[in-house]
Amino acid sequence: MSQNNIRRLWQQGKPVLNGWLSIGNAFTAEIMAQQGYDAVTIDQQHGFLGYDALGPMLQAMKASPVTPMVRVPWLSAGDIMKALDGGALGIICPMINTAEEAQFLVSCMRYPPHGQRSMGPTRAVFAHGADYGKWADEDVLCLAMIETADGMKNLRDIVRTPGLDGVYIGPADLTLGLTGRKYPTGFDREEPEMVEAIRTVLSEAHAAGIKACLHCGTSSYAAKAIGWGFDLVTLLNDVRLLAGAAKASIDEARKLMGETVATAAPPRNAGY
Repeated sequence: MSQNNIRRLWQQGKPVLNGWLSIGNAFTAEIMAQQGYDAVTIDQQHGFLGYDALGPMLQAMKASPVTPMVRVPWLSAGDIMKALDGGALGIICPMINTAEEAQFLVSCMRYPPHGQRSMGPTRAVFAHGADYGKWADEDVLCLAMIETADGMKNLRDIVRTPGLDGVYIGPADLTLGLTGRKYPTGFDREEPEMVEAIRTVLSEAHAAGIKACLHCGTSSYAAKAIGWGFDLVTLLNDVRLLAGAAKASIDEARKLMGETVATAAPPRNAGY
């Protein structure tokens, strides 16, 4: 049976809800992993963390049934292989612009003769079993990010890269790449030209027989994307969730305090 919960859900025809970690802290990772996500991704590209934080975060997530993934900093063989050796069961790689780059990405994730991954799964064999080397090629997910004008131009060739499991849309960078500063930056695109681009990536991926994933800024947009046919959607990251919950809490407290003070205060000209 597959070790990868994402693959199991896809085999059942179900979409995947992915969490996102940008804070380099094992306790944050442990908390997020227990909230009901199907997968949780640690962000080494824009996240406030390095490899020394990545290991403990992967360890902390092990207590939960989520699939641990890592967005690596860049298309770098060393970063990809070390994340896999640390126990990641999926890699999201940013800024894939050509089929050649997609082929290199795949090669970094597969052992010979299917790729160039070096054998040395230091933690992975403890996290996933002594037989890890036998099934890793088939089970570990390889996702290429489409988020540039070149990526869109070469999309049809990228999605047909042998061994690529899916593409992952970074809508903020994709909007910058396709329109420059025409629109404000952000995730949940509503502009017709951007919605068309996003849905083009979806249709091209499915036509090639691979999966399509989308980074979202709200649960409502994630639900809409699932309705379009996306196979995996990422919800808000730990930073935004923490900030949003803290802001809502303090706003509610100040509102209630204001109401209490207004109720308790004596009326003007009350004579004392």
